[in-house]
Amino acid sequence: HVNSKAPLALYGFIIAATWIDAIADQLVSLLSFIGIICRIPSTIMGLTVLAVGNSMGDLSANVTMSRKGLANMAVTACFATPVFNLLMGLGIAFSIARKVMDTKQIYVELTPTLNVGFLFLFLNCALVMAFGLIFGREGIIPKQFGYLAITVYTTYVITSLSV
Repeated sequence: HVNSKAPLALYGFIIAATWIDAIADQLVSLLSFIGIICRIPSTIMGLTVLAVGNSMGDLSANVTMSRKGLANMAVTACFATPVFNLLMGLGIAFSIARKVMDTKQIYVELTPTLNVGFLFLFLNCALVMAFGLIFGREGIIPKQFGYLAITVYTTYVITSLSV
């Protein structure tokens, strides 16, 4: 009896993913249009509006997991989600772009904003390692790390906007 519901659940998942893709496509188009009208560079739009909007679901899920005592799962998700997005998202996107543009190479400009992003990404990883392995006892990350992480993110946004 349990297996009889699996095809329906799979169908529902595919329909939901299709709707999410269609809505996300329209939102990106709308935000790109607003960015052009307001003369906001695409890197700034990606850094602020798209990044926050894209992360809200993850933030809510991670906070919920932490509140339920599943801190290891929340921390793992914090790192697994961006890794998945970078590897699968960029891999699939560039594969499609190569086919559509019929080219073997796609040029990506490493802007100062992206370079700042890479710098803060490495800084965050170093801080997690330091707080988890050096300052934390038995793998427990102290609560001060949360305040530091928020400060680092705020500094990142301000630095990226001023570059």
